[in-house]
Amino acid sequence: MITVHHLEDSRSQRILWLLESLGLEYEVVRYERDKKTSLAPKELLKVHPLGKSPVITDDGMTLAESGAIFEYLLQKYDNKNQLRPSSTSAKFPNYLFWLHFAEGSLMWPLVIRLLHQKVIEKAPFPISSAAKLIFLGIEKAYLSQTIKQALDYAELSLQKNKFFLGDEISAADIMMSFPLQAACSGRSNMENYPKIKNFVAEIKKDPNYIKAIEVGGEFSY
Repeated sequence: MITVHHLEDSRSQRILWLLESLGLEYEVVRYERDKKTSLAPKELLKVHPLGKSPVITDDGMTLAESGAIFEYLLQKYDNKNQLRPSSTSAKFPNYLFWLHFAEGSLMWPLVIRLLHQKVIEKAPFPISSAAKLIFLGIEKAYLSQTIKQALDYAELSLQKNKFFLGDEISAADIMMSFPLQAACSGRSNMENYPKIKNFVAEIKKDPNYIKAIEVGGEFSY
């Protein structure tokens, strides 16, 4: 039995969606974030030395990292290539790109921006004023252009189809869902990204996405 160590408001929501899409049986062990720090609880350290989520256990094996978990589950259980193209398909390189672009290029600058904004919101004056100046400098020098470039490319890639590989949801779309939902959550200006906004609207209609939300609970960014 696959066990998902599920942290609220985290990327582990994608693992639940993937498992639902594959039609696999699984169980969920739930964890709540620390109310003061928003960090994962220490109990996760007992599951994996990184103490983060997502983490799964399967047949006595423990595995962390979203991309690694996706590849493991898909290679082991997606025998009919339901959610990924075959390795000989012309779509396979594009599938691999989006599977890893989600975390490798898009999610991390969004996380840095979120942390900056949270520090500014919570820090007392005059620390908040100094922090704001520092973070605005980082935003202008690096973050804005990095995020814009990534979102521009995603928007361009969705011009012809609803999803990244075509008109059917793939594992690449499930991976891309979290950073694009995060971008659309109000902390980034998405006025110039109608295709991305449509993508986010479409994935929320997927029955397996809806079931995963029912299992894992609503989440915020």
